[in-house]
Amino acid sequence: MSHKVHPKIFRIRETEDWESRGFYEKNFASYLEEDFKIRKFLDSKIGKFGVGRIEIERSPGKVNVIISSSRPGLIIGRGGEGIEKLKRELIIKVLREDFVKKDKVKSRQKSGLRLEIREIKNPWIHASLVALWMVGQIEKRMRYRRVLKQTLGKVMAQKGVKGARVELTGRLNGIAIARKEWLKQGLLPRQTIRANIDYSYKIAKCSYGVIGVKVWIYKGEKFKEHGNTATPENKT
Repeated sequence: MSHKVHPKIFRIRETEDWESRGFYEKNFASYLEEDFKIRKFLDSKIGKFGVGRIEIERSPGKVNVIISSSRPGLIIGRGGEGIEKLKRELIIKVLREDFVKKDKVKSRQKSGLRLEIREIKNPWIHASLVALWMVGQIEKRMRYRRVLKQTLGKVMAQKGVKGARVELTGRLNGIAIARKEWLKQGLLPRQTIRANIDYSYKIAKCSYGVIGVKVWIYKGEKFKEHGNTATPENKT
C-alpha cells in the first residue's frame, strides 16, 4: 500500500519553504502556538476576502504577517482604515493573552506588528482560492458534478497550468452514504519532488454534513539553482 504525503511537506527545503519562519530560539513552543492563533483569527476575520496564503516572519522583537489575497482592497479599507483596525484587534485579542502578564504588549506595539498585504492577480492558479470557490458553490447547493466540471475547466484554461485534479468527499447532494468524486485533466506527477504542485484542502459546511474539497494544480517543474528556484523555461 502507498503512503499519502502532503504535497507541500514532501517538497519542503527542496522547492518550497515554510509558511512560518524566522528566529524562534528558546520560545519555539509559545511562538508556534501564537502563529496558530494568528492564522485562526485572520481566517475568521478576513477569510471570506479571498485570502490565499498567510506567511509569518519573525525577527528579534518584530513580527511580520504577509497576507496574500485576491481582494486586497476589502482588507485595507478606505485610507488604510481596515488594516489598522485589524492590526489593533490582532494585538488585543491574540497577542495580549501571552504577553500582558509579562508586560510586553507595549513593546510589541512599539516595535511593530507589521501586516503586509499582497495582491493575487489570478486566483484560478492558486489551489487555496480555487478550493474556497468550490466551497462557496457547494454551500449554495450547486450540483457537485457541475462544480467539478466548471472548476476544472476554469483552472485548465489558465496559462502555465499543465494539469489539475479536483475532488469532493462526503454526503454529496445529501445522499445517505458518503462517497468520493473527482475529475482530473493533464499531467500531475505527484511522486516527483521538483514538480511544482499547489495543493489545498478546505471544508464545506452543509446542512446535511461536511464536504471535503481537495485541489491539486500542476504548474510545471522547479529546479534549485544556487539557492533559488527556476522553471525550465528560465534555464539557460
